[in-house]
Amino acid sequence: MKITGMKVKLFIKDATTGKVLAGQKNASLSRSAETIDATSKDTEGFWKENLQGFKEWSVDCDGAFIESDEAYGILETAFINSENVDVYLELPSGTKYEGNATITDFSLEFPYDDLVTYSLSLQGSGALYTALGEQE
Repeated sequence: MKITGMKVKLFIKDATTGKVLAGQKNASLSRSAETIDATSKDTEGFWKENLQGFKEWSVDCDGAFIESDEAYGILETAFINSENVDVYLELPSGTKYEGNATITDFSLEFPYDDLVTYSLSLQGSGALYTALGEQE
């Protein structure tokens, strides 16, 4: 099933409720892994061989700034106090990409003739877990 990005939501986990929607407009999830050279002198045909090494993940997003937004407040407090946050991206099927992250960038833009917006960069700290939702 094809979906649009507007149906994928970023949540910041609140310690009491476990779920607070961040008012993001756009988001991207990046996942990468280091490569480990596993080539040896007896590798067939002189082709390099690699293994997957350490992995990392990050989320970048932006959205409209709303002063009363609960998720934005959680992010603001965590950033000021140098604390990590628990976050997850949720697809319409219920599939979640979830983990703990460090806020590495948290910017506000104040254009003269447009909405105030924020941008957020989260660097994963530890594993990114995938929980599968209902399959459609």
